[in-house]
Amino acid sequence: MKKDTIILGIETSCDETAASVVKNGREIMSNVVASQIESHKRFGGVVPEIASRHHVEQITLVLEQAITEADVTWEDIDAIAVTEGPGLVGALLVGVNAAKALAFAKKKPLVGVHHIAGHIYANRLEHEFVFPMLALIVSGGHTELVLMKEHGDYELIGETRDDAAGEAYDKVARMLKLPYPGGPQIDRLAAKGEETIEFPRAWLEADSYDFSFSGLKSAVINKIHNAKQRDLTLSAEDIAASFQASVVEVLTEKTYRAAKEYNVNQVIVAGGVAANTGLRKSLEKRFSGEDFPLYIPPIQLCTDNAAMIAAAGTISFEKGHRSLLDLNANPSLILS
Repeated sequence: MKKDTIILGIETSCDETAASVVKNGREIMSNVVASQIESHKRFGGVVPEIASRHHVEQITLVLEQAITEADVTWEDIDAIAVTEGPGLVGALLVGVNAAKALAFAKKKPLVGVHHIAGHIYANRLEHEFVFPMLALIVSGGHTELVLMKEHGDYELIGETRDDAAGEAYDKVARMLKLPYPGGPQIDRLAAKGEETIEFPRAWLEADSYDFSFSGLKSAVINKIHNAKQRDLTLSAEDIAASFQASVVEVLTEKTYRAAKEYNVNQVIVAGGVAANTGLRKSLEKRFSGEDFPLYIPPIQLCTDNAAMIAAAGTISFEKGHRSLLDLNANPSLILS
């Protein structure tokens, strides 16, 4: 009988200090997340230095809680998986150094994990992958379409040329004077508004799966500025609804077109913006009736967590990938 593979995952790429224990890449035994949202809210965004300090304060507590809740011993754990990038370098260093210290002290293999690979593998905690598979990744810093033909194989077929979708959400939210984090606030307002403003859709070249949201962001900002200069009052709800409709339409249509062209067996959505209700509804409607499934993880697995890092780390570990103790944080790590 094959032995279970038990991986401890660590995630500190931005403003969540997280640790998780996952069995066989699919069963969550524990998943602990210490959020810093309240600390960064007054600044309107993540302050890297503050994020790093909070990680230092929380990492030991979070790790201990994850081990306790999983009811495992160090003898049960096969390897330690940690986010090595991309992300904020100071934040990443806390997790990487904690993982290296544990790997050395407990004599456990160390596995560096790409943050986006983690978001993709969050879906495997709910549904087994069927290849070839298409992943739409939408987060604060990433908007990408990734084709996978087997576990651990990532082919980038589309990416953002400027602002990621999450960045555009945050910048528009600041213009509307909404509290941090801006994405959920825009989503909430959009549900109450109507698409009364025609904002642009950046389709780019006919055969391109790349994205661009900078022009849309600028169009929204200009609309708000022009209204103020003319002493006109625009509905924040309608601005949010019109902006979100533009983002969602482009994401949905490009994902659908790529899924058909590459004849995939499965489509998954990953990243923090995957929690957006407007996007979820649009994708579910567009893919309804297709002969391949669309999977979107539950909200708690869309945002940063360590279970996804352990899930992705399990595949790397089983493929024989190991990191040395000179592993370093890599804020510009490429998914490959």
